[in-house]
Amino acid sequence: MSSLERKREKHSPFTLNPDPRRKTSAEIVTEARHSLRTLRTQRPFTPRDNHRQLFGETSRTQDSRPPSTFSLYARNFEAPDSRPGSGTRLSPLEHKPRLPVAQDEDPDPVSPMALPKPPSDPLELKRGAVGARARLFRAGSLTALPPVARPTEVRESVNSVSSPEQRELSAKGRGRRALYVEPTDRERRDKDSGGPSKPAPPRTNSVSGLRFHGGVDSSIRPGKGTGAGAGAGTELGTELGNGDRPASQEAEDESVVWNVKIFPLLQELESIVAGGSEDAVERLCDACDCLHGALAEQGMLGRRCRKRAWLLRALFCLIDLNSAQLNLQLAKLTLELNVSGKNLLNICKLIFKISRSESNDILFQNNSIIDSLLCVLRCEDVCVSGEAVLYCVGTLKFLSGNSALLRLLLAKDCVGVATLLIQKLHPLSQPDHTQFTIGGHIHVQLTATLRNLADLPESRPLFVSHGTLAELCLVLRHHHGDQDICTNIARVFSKLSSYSECCLVLAQTPGCYTLFIELLSKHQWKQDLVVRLLFTLGNLTSRSSEARKHLFTAEGCMSVLLGLYHTYHGRDTCNPCTPFLGWWENKDVLVKLVRVLANMSIHPAVGPTLAANTDLIHYLLNTLELRSMQESEELLVNVAATINNLSFYQEDSSVVRDRGLTVAKLLLKLLLSSSIDGMLEATRVFGNLTQSREVCDFIIQNNVHQFMVTLLDSKSPEVCFSACGVLTNLALNPPSRTTLTQEGAHTK
Repeated sequence: MSSLERKREKHSPFTLNPDPRRKTSAEIVTEARHSLRTLRTQRPFTPRDNHRQLFGETSRTQDSRPPSTFSLYARNFEAPDSRPGSGTRLSPLEHKPRLPVAQDEDPDPVSPMALPKPPSDPLELKRGAVGARARLFRAGSLTALPPVARPTEVRESVNSVSSPEQRELSAKGRGRRALYVEPTDRERRDKDSGGPSKPAPPRTNSVSGLRFHGGVDSSIRPGKGTGAGAGAGTELGTELGNGDRPASQEAEDESVVWNVKIFPLLQELESIVAGGSEDAVERLCDACDCLHGALAEQGMLGRRCRKRAWLLRALFCLIDLNSAQLNLQLAKLTLELNVSGKNLLNICKLIFKISRSESNDILFQNNSIIDSLLCVLRCEDVCVSGEAVLYCVGTLKFLSGNSALLRLLLAKDCVGVATLLIQKLHPLSQPDHTQFTIGGHIHVQLTATLRNLADLPESRPLFVSHGTLAELCLVLRHHHGDQDICTNIARVFSKLSSYSECCLVLAQTPGCYTLFIELLSKHQWKQDLVVRLLFTLGNLTSRSSEARKHLFTAEGCMSVLLGLYHTYHGRDTCNPCTPFLGWWENKDVLVKLVRVLANMSIHPAVGPTLAANTDLIHYLLNTLELRSMQESEELLVNVAATINNLSFYQEDSSVVRDRGLTVAKLLLKLLLSSSIDGMLEATRVFGNLTQSREVCDFIIQNNVHQFMVTLLDSKSPEVCFSACGVLTNLALNPPSRTTLTQEGAHTK
């Protein structure tokens, strides 16, 4: 090294680059492009819904939505079938017998014989009887529970071993005719010998308050039955048969199990109700647990138990005790017995009613009822049991508001079950489908549950692995007009898109960008939906260059985004009386919107087009002019960052380049503010604008260069780096060089 070079190195304020190779133009451009930055912002706040209702203040009318409050009693439940369903449709009998008319008084001998009217529906008789008793029943009383009545047909079957005289008296006592039954051989012999057996009272096991008419099972006698009774027993035995075991043996085994294990537990329930002790509810719950265990151990859950109907009636009557703890036990056992139709609906409504009170959340933690609810969602046909599914999902929505139960739901794969249910609901999503409305109601509850589950970090892999995000996009497309569904899904996306794995999956979902733009256009006045969709788009465009291009090329993208800018920028700036909450929400929408524009402008094919958009630059400069740093710091910082990205592109068509002096004047208030972020963004913009001689002269004339020299004392490398960029551009002009030397810039 020559002495002259050593002298220059000694007095030079800069350290020479040890690499003698000069940077290429591509490297210089790449280094400059690093100044283009994506923007971060806070996720929109999601308020907690403290009112546990199916629907809050929504767009749904009161007439079209199911109620959130109702009363349920034992009389609301239907009497189930007394025999298991075989799944086989029987053909009608061709022979229609003519039966004699039964009357309370002697029939008229002159009147001709006529076909009898069908007997009264035993279910209707049951409803009427229970309704009359319910008026005398005090809710919560353990000693006044109405008796459990069995269907007339079953009573006749059980009493078929009695004499014809007994059957006649019993039928007249009930106010209906007695069906003629062929007497047995023993009855004929007794009658011929003149010694008929004495009438015996029906076998009835009862305790004061609760009466169970099932009794010890003596009606099934393998090998002894005759006629229709034997045929029915054989049919049921075959249905419940196991391999090569005779059906009669199966029936006999179940009869033994019933008498030895099940019926004593029902008697225990009766005695507890009759006793009326203070710990009756706890004892009833324990007895129900034992009953559930015994039925499960013997394989008698579902529809396999022959006395299932009597068992369900006994359980339904206990509902009137009005105990949340007991009712959850009863609901769990009832669902295990595979109820359907109205009974399934009422059980789901009963569980829903219990879950409406936060004080009952602890009961769901100590009960496996959640497993039963998830099983209902997996197995039930939404076209048949849509309303029951609705209340079932509504219960899960309420429970997901509890942090402990939320984690329990996640552990039981509620995300996977919800995704499966969404797939089952897709066929109902056609507007002309008869179940479209109930499908929409279910989606409201389901998406609200997923919204709560998305709060847990452990849920993110499940949303990805189950393909839930793509399914939710399909729901948005089917229900794009439903603001409740759209808002719930937007909340899910705004939460999950903040994390890279979920953001990548959503960014790769076909058609999601066009879908989001359509929703923004359709619901532009619904602020809570708009702000979350914009936040999601900002997350997608901050992580993926392809997302920036896909969003920009989506049909109507720029017209919709600029339309939103015009709407929300003018709503509060033109009206000084705008309430604070509305003003804050408008500002939050603009913050998220400007962030999307800034992120999109990084793409080399998108940035020049945005820089040449006159309307966009007009809105950005108008925001700088009308807003103050005290009220809108985040918004102004985002606007300055967007202008910085756009000012990178120095094409002749750039509006930022043409209006550089105007931009420089408006940025002075950010530069001189107390906001470090605002000062830094303004300095970065000046680094691009000082390529213009006009802007350089403005900076020298307004002593901005002095501020830049002062920034060299900053401890922030970013601030020093940006200030050096501005001073370097100013030093290209010989007159400015003298001014900078006088300020001591070279020394610093």
